[in-house]
Amino acid sequence: MSSMVTFDSELRAHNERLRAAAAIRAGERVLDVGCGAGQTTRQAARAAAPGEVLGVDVSATALERARELTAAEGLRARYEEGDVQTHPLAPGSFDVAISRFGVMFFADPLVAFGNIARALRSGGRIVFLVWQRRAANEWEVAIDDAVGTWAHAGGGLDPFSLGDPAATERLLARAGFESVGFEDVDEPVFYGAGVDDALEWVRGFQDVSRALAALDPAARDDAVGRLRATFAAHRTADGVTFGSRAWVVTALRP
Repeated sequence: MSSMVTFDSELRAHNERLRAAAAIRAGERVLDVGCGAGQTTRQAARAAAPGEVLGVDVSATALERARELTAAEGLRARYEEGDVQTHPLAPGSFDVAISRFGVMFFADPLVAFGNIARALRSGGRIVFLVWQRRAANEWEVAIDDAVGTWAHAGGGLDPFSLGDPAATERLLARAGFESVGFEDVDEPVFYGAGVDDALEWVRGFQDVSRALAALDPAARDDAVGRLRATFAAHRTADGVTFGSRAWVVTALRP
């Protein structure tokens, strides 16, 4: 029986690590960058109440779902559509900024993190999750081996753009942060209860879709077959899982 995979279920282990590291307290004002359907925003709203929580994302569809879920749970949070690189944020208006894999795709990361830094009060903090180096992530290597996503990347979005701690620390320092820290996150990603679930979920990845579309029909069938075999080899009693490595990155606004 098929069960729907979501970004929230894929990252359930990572989500707990971010929640713990953010340590949001009652009364705090929270900015959630790239909030998607709002799981992290809703968690922040519970912890920060009666504080204020704002989720920002580029996807109107995801934000519509976020508003529905927030209302259904009786929580207090606002959502705005926009790219945090350019989205207007009142200076000094937040105590903490959080993000679950929502900060790797800015066209100009320096400008984006500078905007976030200005939106934080003095002494405010940023806490976010990013993937470590590509080679450290079993899920990416396995999918690339099956489909050739890296060969078809074509200058697209790079989910590993902040995986180098030294480079990311320099970037944050230039953007106005200090006391940058990195916590290793060694947790699995979950792709579904079975092979069909995993195949449906992963074929929706932008790089996988692009790589498969670039192949002729016979080669595409072969690639999908390799994906199936890969998922079957990674199926356990807990479902289809792959190893992953991420960083919880923390920094302070002076």
